[in-house]
Amino acid sequence: MDPAALTRELAALRTLLVGRLEAHLVAAPIDGSPLPPPDLEPAVLAPALDGREPTPQEHVLLLLALVPHLDPDFFSSIVAPHLPEGGELPVFGGVRTENHRGVLPTGETAQFVLAGDDLGRRLDVARLLSGDHWLTQRRLLWLDGVREGEPVMSGRLILDSELVERLTTGGISLPRFSSSFPAEHVYTELDWDDVVLHPTTVRQIGEIEDWVRHERTAREDWGMGRRVARGYRALFHGPPGTGKTLTAMLLGRSTGRAVFRIDLSRVVSKYIGETEKNLAGLFDKAEHKDWILFFDEADALFGKRTEIRDAHDKYANQEVAFLLQRLENHAGLVILATNQRGNLDEAFMRRFQGSIAFPAPSAADRLRIWQKVFPSQVEVAPDIDWSAIARRFELTGAGIVNVAQHCAIETLAQGMRPLESAVLEAAILRELGKEGRMV
Repeated sequence: MDPAALTRELAALRTLLVGRLEAHLVAAPIDGSPLPPPDLEPAVLAPALDGREPTPQEHVLLLLALVPHLDPDFFSSIVAPHLPEGGELPVFGGVRTENHRGVLPTGETAQFVLAGDDLGRRLDVARLLSGDHWLTQRRLLWLDGVREGEPVMSGRLILDSELVERLTTGGISLPRFSSSFPAEHVYTELDWDDVVLHPTTVRQIGEIEDWVRHERTAREDWGMGRRVARGYRALFHGPPGTGKTLTAMLLGRSTGRAVFRIDLSRVVSKYIGETEKNLAGLFDKAEHKDWILFFDEADALFGKRTEIRDAHDKYANQEVAFLLQRLENHAGLVILATNQRGNLDEAFMRRFQGSIAFPAPSAADRLRIWQKVFPSQVEVAPDIDWSAIARRFELTGAGIVNVAQHCAIETLAQGMRPLESAVLEAAILRELGKEGRMV
């Protein structure tokens, strides 16, 4: 948001708060009007809300939650002059926290500002902050939870950190990997011409691209949203190194969507309830974002369900059920990858719109990969026969890339000498040895 516009918004909010306080302190009726102050500009917030202009009440709520991020002393500087002998003003609400030294607004603050003493209007504000309101449903603005027995409206007004960033900087930075967001943003500079996939795999990937590009039109403009479930769930299955992760990244690049690879080892916890908590935080963060969620090694959580012999089995199955529910309710593209399709419970397969195989490359595919991966600067000795190499050594695409990298470094280390067959085969045997295979 333009700094000048922000300055005008905060000045209008200050005018409203001062008016409310003065009316309260002189015992005049506070009926919650007039709203909005004449200087509020609803269109200013619309770009950060995907074009939706807030109502006057919603506008004030958003400003109340935003202002501590801009001016830590905002509320204290307004209230303090009315309390020359110190003390507090309970009707104003607000709390202080361990790190923030100023006053943070609560639901009670919103009620005071928007409704004054009018009980009916105060209840209207409570409804604005309920779970049914679009701001809360989209996790843009909500009330922080309170301890059991405390007034619900004493919870802090929480503004989504990404919305704060949009309003203050005009953009959103992608979240970093953390304990609260166990997903890593992954990307590639390659394009589809750089990857070799089975023709059937290519066709099925094209269907996912079509869904990403046209799903919104089909759902919203053509009315399909009333008949089909939200989102798209695909299973990538095949041996390691056959391009599952790379394909997910290429899908992101070709459709303009960020791809996040979820580390299930960081999500799954031995402590009861923690796995569900981790998953809930992940999906809440991804909600209403055009992201692709990529669950690698999904059989860590989606393995065949066990018979319930003890409490551990019971909760393990509950974790799976919870994840399935969140997958089905997620509106975006979710990809699960596994090395062995047979490791997954067949009951889960009904939840996927696509099941895409990534087979080990054939000799012809391996030949194409060998011809693609070597830098043009590497001079290849005449005795290297790529066709023979492709037929003889059954490497995956990832394995071939590793060999090419090793050979490129070796070429540089040897002063750009031509790559000889013996050096190439030694690198291949080294790669096969890593995989526990011998020729």
